[in-house]
Amino acid sequence: MHKRVVITGIGGLCGLGTNVPAIWDEMRAGRSAIGPIVNSELHDLKIRVGCEIRTLPEHGIDRKQVVSMDRFSLLATIAAREAAQQAGLSLHAANTYRMGAVVGVGVCGWEAIEESYRAILLEGKNRTGIFTVPKVMPGAAAGHVSMNLGLRGPVFGITSACSSSNHAIASAVDQIRLGRADVMLAGGTDAPLVWGILKGWEALRVLAPDTCRPFSADRQGLVLGEGAGMVVLETFEHAMARGATILAEIAGAGLSGDASDIVAPTVEGPEAAMRFCLVDARLNPEDIDYINAHGTGTKANDQIETAAIKRVFGDHAHRLSISSTKSMHAHCLGASGALELIACVMAIREGIVPPTANFRETDADCDLDITPNVARERKVRAAISNGFAFGGTNAVLAFKAV
Repeated sequence: MHKRVVITGIGGLCGLGTNVPAIWDEMRAGRSAIGPIVNSELHDLKIRVGCEIRTLPEHGIDRKQVVSMDRFSLLATIAAREAAQQAGLSLHAANTYRMGAVVGVGVCGWEAIEESYRAILLEGKNRTGIFTVPKVMPGAAAGHVSMNLGLRGPVFGITSACSSSNHAIASAVDQIRLGRADVMLAGGTDAPLVWGILKGWEALRVLAPDTCRPFSADRQGLVLGEGAGMVVLETFEHAMARGATILAEIAGAGLSGDASDIVAPTVEGPEAAMRFCLVDARLNPEDIDYINAHGTGTKANDQIETAAIKRVFGDHAHRLSISSTKSMHAHCLGASGALELIACVMAIREGIVPPTANFRETDADCDLDITPNVARERKVRAAISNGFAFGGTNAVLAFKAV
């Protein structure tokens, strides 16, 4: 039986804002939050731009839990609490064994790792902080969400670089479809704006020196950001029975592997993931009105994604509205897909396609309707969100109105 899985709550924070309404307001206005990084010790980095959360919101999380968290876990927990509150979940001992959490992360707890290296190698200390190991675990964010909300069902972390959010959400949908849970919190988080991570990305020579311009002919690369996004998922029947407001339906997911190169993407892998997603969602190509593109702003990614979209959608590709919100919140790695879910769901609910900010020049190899700079009014019946990652791991989600 193909159970219908719906979204009843969304939480998020990134450089655009510290809750979903604030993030959506900025997306809809086409305002980019990319700028100079001020919260990190950047030392000798050449690239000093990113998209950071300048000030965290008041979150009410107990200090005893906070001291055992790396930043990526804290961001995920803040987002999960917002999502759970919007969904109006009633959490008590009798039902929390049927509620779980899956959280994707791209680079784990590098803030704690860097603090440890500095303490040992530069400051001459003979031990690290006592919580270093639990802080750096890639699965720590899922554990902290579970502990904070009291979720006792399936709880685990997923890491697949930039596809982590979409893989986590697809896995959470599977838990519900398989009958292992009635409610799942799912999404992604990352806090990569630390010296060691930025230094590594700088070595790849894919970072833009100024800002992110996806699909624009003068694009110079991607920009890194931090953030988290979480959603509450449940069966349609469960949501209706408890009188929840349904925001949208997750119609399907498509997963694939390039089996080619650790960093260079193929056309065939993303193409396969989009095709699988449409099949799982029981949607035809012409049913899709909006694509939130992976759109990193690198030359290769944007051209390859354009080619893959043309293969899957044929003539309809030129009737799609396409945008990359990474132009505004930057590439938040494991959190990107969850933040881009906000754009998809709100586009469906409000009939507004968020733009690709910073766009300046048309690229003949990216000749689709990329919705430049200014949001567009359009009825969006269904949308897909593309997530493609180093390692050739691809995850695409489809959403539709209920």
